[in-house]
Amino acid sequence: MRSTPPPSTAGTRPLLLQRNFAALWWGQLISILGERLTYLALVGLLAEHTGQFSEARSSWLLSLLANVMLAPVLLFSPFTGAWLDRWNLRRVLVISDFLRSLLVMLIPILYAATTHTGPMFAIVFLMFTCNVLFLPAKSAITPELVPAAQLLAANAWLAGAGIIATAVGALCGGWIVDHWGWQSALYINGFTYLVSVVALAIIRYQSTRETHGLPRLSLRDYASEVASGWSIVRHNRTVGLALTALAAVWVGGGFLHVAGNQHIQRAASTPGMERVGVLMCMIGLGAALGTWWVNAHGRRLPSGLLLGAGLLVVGAALSVFALSTRFFVFVGVAFVVGIAAAPAFMLCETLLQEGTEARHRGRVFSARDFLMRLVFLISVTVAGVAARTLGIQAALLMCSVTVGGVGVLSMAMGRRAEARPQAGA
Repeated sequence: MRSTPPPSTAGTRPLLLQRNFAALWWGQLISILGERLTYLALVGLLAEHTGQFSEARSSWLLSLLANVMLAPVLLFSPFTGAWLDRWNLRRVLVISDFLRSLLVMLIPILYAATTHTGPMFAIVFLMFTCNVLFLPAKSAITPELVPAAQLLAANAWLAGAGIIATAVGALCGGWIVDHWGWQSALYINGFTYLVSVVALAIIRYQSTRETHGLPRLSLRDYASEVASGWSIVRHNRTVGLALTALAAVWVGGGFLHVAGNQHIQRAASTPGMERVGVLMCMIGLGAALGTWWVNAHGRRLPSGLLLGAGLLVVGAALSVFALSTRFFVFVGVAFVVGIAAAPAFMLCETLLQEGTEARHRGRVFSARDFLMRLVFLISVTVAGVAARTLGIQAALLMCSVTVGGVGVLSMAMGRRAEARPQAGA
């Protein structure tokens, strides 16, 4: 766990002047920008399909969208990590983004031909199957592209790329969906994926892992390598703290996807995606401030305290969101949530990278993706049921209590990890 300043980076080139990291960062910035457009476009497609969520099936379709996004991770991630640990990670990233570019541009074409959401859900499943490979590969390759002393800063910059993309993409995306149509947003995302492909191809990558000359595996050997990755997840306390805190963020995201979207639309005088875009932008601006503070000052604090306190603030802010119908209150809550959730956006990534050997990172990050999507699946399902049976406000209050409770648990886990020697990775 990080509770002291990292080694000095004096004499090391700034990250954005390093060819490999700069290519990764710019590619991610543009690609994530397009992804934010895609989320708003898909919600906009469903809104158009259901008369701006006026139909009773709206909650069910929103839950189904989330479940289709999650299904590939739940089906494949437990087993793909060992495969990733044997492959060239840059090649995995390039192929994944190229396929996603082709797939996302098929959605408006097939919807126009069928006027049915079935083909959209099928393509979303395939796109997130590519994510099963892309996301853990990106997390695993970062420590191999930057000096160890710059790893936290690198994750801060990558988190910053996501934040900038969220702020700009959400703000512009809501306007694009409402004025140009959700179809235009999807075509723009297809182009951004191609830009990411070019950027990733520029990276000069020499893996520090021993992947060449590895013997071919039998099914039993492969199962053994998969099991070794899950053993790290179960027994490594640094990994456990990171995954626990990160899970709270996914719980919040699941409830906001279902109950939050409906709460915003029903409180609005004129329903539309622009308000959602503004709130996502405010989360991004808050996260930018929080990320800067964590990288500049927060790194000196114990990780458990930093993560837990942030989650407690997020829980409190979500309760204010649930009890209000004023848009200016929503804006303030979004900004506070962004600030308080920032440690989970970057610190958890660093803890997982530092707490895991390079030869195991593919397995650990694949396990992370599986567990987080499982948490999200459970949360959207519970949110859908709670919103229909107890009401939207009660569902959001349930979310706020859960996130705050995980914050308390994270602080306790952090203290235990500091008091006992770290289990080996």
